[in-house]
Amino acid sequence: MKQYSVAPNADASRWIVKIEDVAPEESYPTKDAAINAALDIAKANNPSKVLILDKEHNVIEEKSF
Repeated sequence: MKQYSVAPNADASRWIVKIEDVAPEESYPTKDAAINAALDIAKANNPSKVLILDKEHNVIEEKSF
């Protein structure tokens, strides 16, 4: 199962979508844009999971496909 994560960068100016918490896939100016992109990627590559993280990198939401 592939795992994708959405988290803010260090100064929270951009939101980063990562694959397997290793390689940044893309960065987005808003949290909603990053979440929508991660969900689209995960749906296209199921089975997969999307983790939405806060600025301390704690999981605040998890979605599975």
